[in-house]
Amino acid sequence: MSSLFEKAEAKNFDRIRPLAARMRPRTLEEFAGQRHFLGEGKLLRRLIQADRLNSVLFYGPPGTGKTTLAQLLARECRSRFEQLNAVTSGVKELREVLQKAKDEIAVGGRRTLLFIDEIHRFNKSQQDALLPDVENGVVILVGATTSNPFFAVNSALVSRSQIFQFQPLSPEDVKGLIRRALADKSVGLGAIPVNIHDEALDFLAEVSDGDARRALNALEIGVLSSKERPVEFTQELAAESVQRKAVQYDRDGDSHYDAASALIKSIRGSDPDAALYWLARMLEGGEDVRFLTRRLVISASEDIGNADPQALSLAVAAMQACEFIGLPECQLTLSQTVAYLACAPKSNAATLAIGEALSDVREGRLIPVPVHLKDAHYQGAKALGHGADYQYAHNAEDGVAAQDYLGIDREYYRPVPRGFEAELQQRLEKIRAKLRTAKSPSPDQEP
Repeated sequence: MSSLFEKAEAKNFDRIRPLAARMRPRTLEEFAGQRHFLGEGKLLRRLIQADRLNSVLFYGPPGTGKTTLAQLLARECRSRFEQLNAVTSGVKELREVLQKAKDEIAVGGRRTLLFIDEIHRFNKSQQDALLPDVENGVVILVGATTSNPFFAVNSALVSRSQIFQFQPLSPEDVKGLIRRALADKSVGLGAIPVNIHDEALDFLAEVSDGDARRALNALEIGVLSSKERPVEFTQELAAESVQRKAVQYDRDGDSHYDAASALIKSIRGSDPDAALYWLARMLEGGEDVRFLTRRLVISASEDIGNADPQALSLAVAAMQACEFIGLPECQLTLSQTVAYLACAPKSNAATLAIGEALSDVREGRLIPVPVHLKDAHYQGAKALGHGADYQYAHNAEDGVAAQDYLGIDREYYRPVPRGFEAELQQRLEKIRAKLRTAKSPSPDQEP
């Protein structure tokens, strides 16, 4: 028998729930965003309609609806809903839920949809404990994570699950949620007259970064903290109501690798503005400065090379300067270096050259050192013919001796016609023309 005070208790709990919790959609039609997998004809929608939902992993940033969608799926699949948080639950709690799910099926009851938030926090043994009941269909597993499941979740569980990546809500989706909250008189703010300015609406939609919870929390703070009626919700009030956001950045996870990739690719693409944004994102997220400087030194050689030889010197100097002065001042050094590297002429000729040379060494026949290049500084070397006919390059008028230095015809380094390498290209053409006069390759010398 339900408590006589159940309705009153539920009403009291609803009263203290934040707006974002009260405005959770009650049907799939009310759910905002994620149309790439939940829209009509898309995979998740088809799985629901065909009643073939088994195990899924929801992966994406906070505030995009992972928990809400799990609750809606339980309703759509006519299943019992059980929720665990991997941070606070252990194997004991997990086994109790799984046993309860088995008991329910044994007596002819409904399947259980088990939602596990932060599933990547479960250790291997906890994740393995899920496998038998997931495979047997005892539970519909919905795991939510902000970390890439291919890195953070056991491969056995990943292979048995459909993975759906959540995207931040679009500004239009966020605006729609705000308007719905202002119009809803039962659980929203519809009972309070609010005149929200277009500039304020646009501001909240942009500053929330696709996080519905953040936008609705700011709306609630702004409305409830205003004494005037009707509430004039201006852009100034919106800005005052938005808390300074904590940058979502995991130094050991996706955020770290994705931001580093974006930084290097922006430098490679010669976009200093994008590169500086990703640098700022990493600094604000608490990235290790040594990691940043290592990446910049690598980029100076990998993507710029001899098109601007000064780039490597600057990157190494930045690494030393950052070690010497530390944060926050070294962010100025990093900014200077990133801007320079992004604007520098680009060449990956040195990168390709060592790659091709290593490939020949690893996959081909090793080339013996030509006799005239062998070490002739020890006793007995002369008797072996080492160093015989070696031409000292400095004795040549132009500093280049017509001499074979490899024994086969190979060209690894191909300068690009940009920056200083354009000059090297012209110089190298003359050098190679002279060196070729000393080469007499034979087919059996090819590696």
